[in-house]
Amino acid sequence: MEFRQLNYFIKAAELLHFTDAAAACFVTQSTLSQQIKQLEEELGMPLFDRIGKHVQLSEAGKLFLNHAREILIEIKKSKQAIFELNNLLNGELRIGVTYAFSSLLLPFLTPFSRKYPGIKLHIESGIAGELEVRLKNADLDFILAFHEQSDNEGLDMQLLFTSRIKMVTSKDNPMAKLGKISLKDLGQTEMVLANKGFSSRDMLDQIFKKNNIIPNIKIEMNDTHSLLSLVDTGNWVTIISEKAISGWKNLVAIPIIGKELHKEAFIMWQKGAFRKKSATLFVEELLKIM
Repeated sequence: MEFRQLNYFIKAAELLHFTDAAAACFVTQSTLSQQIKQLEEELGMPLFDRIGKHVQLSEAGKLFLNHAREILIEIKKSKQAIFELNNLLNGELRIGVTYAFSSLLLPFLTPFSRKYPGIKLHIESGIAGELEVRLKNADLDFILAFHEQSDNEGLDMQLLFTSRIKMVTSKDNPMAKLGKISLKDLGQTEMVLANKGFSSRDMLDQIFKKNNIIPNIKIEMNDTHSLLSLVDTGNWVTIISEKAISGWKNLVAIPIIGKELHKEAFIMWQKGAFRKKSATLFVEELLKIM
């Protein structure tokens, strides 16, 4: 069983077309077909059912596909581990960041890059669920996210900080003079919030529903920086982690009356996976300022 055979098989299984799969792998169709045939002979079972010019995965093929993908992921990890040993603080670091976390990370990136110029940073934003899938597939080194600690299957979660959830508005907004605000009054205020599906938004929706409040949401956004920029104009309020407004000098956070709301921020690693020296160093530096 060879590395290239697994690659050819996975591509053919994804496209269900040998000609297209061969083109995607930059080989001839005869080469791809021959390599897959050798793989089937080694396994002792056909991986595809060939019906005329069409192919589909056999029962054995469906089973083997999951294992083939896992084998390639482990190979990718082992190559990265060896590369890390040889390059130490050189190379690339791929960090997944949820949208609500991205603005918190921005001030840290420049000083870290200046201190460690040999490390190339790739910062990729997304929602937590999508980033977790990529982390488990070894496409990311770790994730920075606001998250629920109970939901950690297959992940190691390292607490970064806890931040209170407050109403946030501009100092130019009359509501900035409030010492606190109730959920009921907040529900009657025109707001800008994160889109549904974001952990912070889902938490807020549950709180409003529990208190029989229908919030007056005028704008929904999936980018925290854009959301805070809109609030900074003085016309809007939002509900967000007070940590998110660090560096926004014209924004103020107003406590919400009642049970204190808070979110926890975590560093999320794939459980049992090799951790790059550069990734560990990045986290150590980040913990110093958070």
